[in-house]
Amino acid sequence: MSQVLGGQPIIILKEGTTQTRGQEALGNNIAAAKAVANAVRSTLGPRGMDKMLVSGIGDIVITNDGATIVDEMDIEHPAAKMMVEIAKTQDQEAGDGTTTAVVLAGELLSEAQKLVADSVHPTVIAAGYQLAAGRASAFLDSIAKSVGPSDTALLRRIAMTAMTGKGAEVAMDQFADMIVRAIGMVVEEDGTVDPDFVKVEKKVGGSFDDSVLVEGIVLIKERVHPAMPKRVENARILLLNVPIEYRKPESNAKIRLTAPGQEQAFIENDERMSREIAEKVIRTGANVILSQKGIDDLAQHHLAKAGILAVRRLKTSDLKRLARATGASIMTTLDDIQPESLGYAGLVEERIMAADEVIVVERCQNPRAVTILLHGGTEHAVDELERAVHDAVRVVGVVVEDGKYVVGGGAPEIALARDLREFAVTIGGREQLAVEAFARALEAIPRTIAENAGIDPVDALVALRAAHEAGDRSAGIDILSGEASDMEALGIVEPLRVKKQAIASATEAAVMILRIDDIIASSKEQGSEGEAAGDY
Repeated sequence: MSQVLGGQPIIILKEGTTQTRGQEALGNNIAAAKAVANAVRSTLGPRGMDKMLVSGIGDIVITNDGATIVDEMDIEHPAAKMMVEIAKTQDQEAGDGTTTAVVLAGELLSEAQKLVADSVHPTVIAAGYQLAAGRASAFLDSIAKSVGPSDTALLRRIAMTAMTGKGAEVAMDQFADMIVRAIGMVVEEDGTVDPDFVKVEKKVGGSFDDSVLVEGIVLIKERVHPAMPKRVENARILLLNVPIEYRKPESNAKIRLTAPGQEQAFIENDERMSREIAEKVIRTGANVILSQKGIDDLAQHHLAKAGILAVRRLKTSDLKRLARATGASIMTTLDDIQPESLGYAGLVEERIMAADEVIVVERCQNPRAVTILLHGGTEHAVDELERAVHDAVRVVGVVVEDGKYVVGGGAPEIALARDLREFAVTIGGREQLAVEAFARALEAIPRTIAENAGIDPVDALVALRAAHEAGDRSAGIDILSGEASDMEALGIVEPLRVKKQAIASATEAAVMILRIDDIIASSKEQGSEGEAAGDY
């Protein structure tokens, strides 16, 4: 890139740099973002289709989860990557609604493109969208309804709504019950919920009906020594973040033996040190040792002789869950272990599940960390089930924290669109056009749900608008009848946070893309490799 001043070109950017400006830059960004939205559009709703994603090495993922789809796609365009960030943020903040957020962002940009073609400036559109998003958030607060942790029937319906269309329908009631019970066990006294304390573990084998809720933790591990007991009742559990082995010399250390018998003395000293460390652990009174670090062979032998069940190389996250479930303290030294440092579980047992050994820690007195163990006939089926249960765990946790929900089925979007059209006429200037465009973009959600269910989208929108004009704010699309029905009566309900976060994330991404009028792409540098190659 260069500028001409006084007849002389002034080089500003490196040779090979490309620059796209104005309408062309905006058009490119919008086209890329819309391409991502269109890629996930057909997965929206209870009858959305699945996508098969094949990696470069042949790994296959079959899913209709929006966050998984955009994460697995090999996206390079910067604007398209913003759509990926929308899905990630939505998943982190609300646990569900990722496809809704991405599709809505695509529609907002599509509507903005039409306004730009009619000579409305992008910054005016961005200002109007921000006004509309603020109004939408306030309106959603006004129509939201309250739910408490004890309202298990409604919480189960929220879990079922999150799982619908994700392959879990055959055992929906069972999973919803497990999820609500699990959240009830891990909720804090102040009402907050950390979903990480509901561990979702999967095993290929059996059927969905074989899935269970374990009031404790399942570890995909086995005993470190075959002579150790497989089953320990009334377990006194010691959690360690320190190895049960003496400190060995560095790998490059050398040991010189200068006299006969020193080798045997060295070996005996080795054994003595290992025995002393093992005895120190045995004296704690624990009969189950769960360690994040290693346990050497001699220590394993001594622990097995003492009738102790030991497991090593645990994940940090599993150690934290075990501490919460059993009440044990995570020890970082063997010298400070007290009786109160130990945790309790009614049963610790090694079991065979789908031809693999697992350690089950259950019957805890107050299991504030639990495991949902999923089974499925194929790897792809159980993977998709895991994603569905993950979403449901998150949304139930969110609604327990916030205590607010709205109906689903496209009802909130239609109600919002109607309110925004009324709001638009009160605004002066061209922002009114942007608010009306925001309303049209919202209607893309129920329209897409209808399309994916094989229902005529025009008829569905007309029916929904008529129902809301008549005052029925709970009217959404009944995919079975194709008519506008009361979503509250059908039990199709979602957390308020899911809707608010989807609108906020989609608006922020759309506004950011609209405000870009210049794309400067640097050429790839030759780098030191190219220079080094020329030296030969």
